[in-house]
Amino acid sequence: MADITTRLSGINLDNPIIPASGTFGYGFEFSELYDLNILGSISIKGTTQYPRYGNNQPRIAECPCGMINSVGLQNPGITQVINEELPKLGKIFHKPVIANISGFSVSEYVHCASLIDKVPNVGIIEVNISCPNVHGGGLAFGTDPSSVSQITREVKAVTTKPVYIKLTPNVTDITEIAKSAEDSGADGLSLINTLLGMRIDIKTRRLVIANKMGGLSGPAIFPVALRMVYQVHKAVKIPVIGIGGISSAYDVIEMMMAGASAVQIGSANLVDPLICKKIIDELPEVCERLKISRISDIIGVAE
Repeated sequence: MADITTRLSGINLDNPIIPASGTFGYGFEFSELYDLNILGSISIKGTTQYPRYGNNQPRIAECPCGMINSVGLQNPGITQVINEELPKLGKIFHKPVIANISGFSVSEYVHCASLIDKVPNVGIIEVNISCPNVHGGGLAFGTDPSSVSQITREVKAVTTKPVYIKLTPNVTDITEIAKSAEDSGADGLSLINTLLGMRIDIKTRRLVIANKMGGLSGPAIFPVALRMVYQVHKAVKIPVIGIGGISSAYDVIEMMMAGASAVQIGSANLVDPLICKKIIDELPEVCERLKISRISDIIGVAE
């Protein structure tokens, strides 16, 4: 039987499969479908300092091979997540989780990080830098290397746990952003977040998404995610979590060959709530078929 274990910043994972933030809630809902402890970890829904209702509806638009969402970080706020959601999840999931935090100012990121750092069942803090900087003209933090550097340094200053910066693909050179995060102390990187897209209803001649544009995810973005993971893995020395359009055990192998130490499964959970379980079940057999005895040996082997 193939060894499908892997590691992220000293944390052992039974397998590389992690449900992605925003597609798995706070985990508890999926426990009715299967034992969550088969997962490598769980990246919980993105959390901000204060509760957020999110964007106006419609928030979702279907696309060939994917979907566009503009949910707008709807969440109950960091206090409720720490006091209710994470303890509730901890009763049924007995492994370290990845806590995804978001913000609209550096101080909000720092506040959320300092609080979530004290939660026992949080193993890694994942910092979503795709949010617009309200003090910097509205551009996403993740598109500016200096903003990435500032957030990384200040979050690291108030945390003791590994910090993974989640990168936006909506940039000219993702390696520049990745290096900025690494140089400022990031322990790892998660990539990619969604690509900016939109749809038009040709019957009404109106934009489908109320917020005009949203994040494209699903199999359509897999080749882009693969390319960026490959580029970033070559450019940095810290671990990479690969995200974007993964929906099969073969996709997992391909993403790890590009340089990912683990992967996150996103919108595929919305199509098939059992997809993570299916991939975990299939992964050892696929590894054996490809003559892979230990999955960690294939990280970044693609040339």
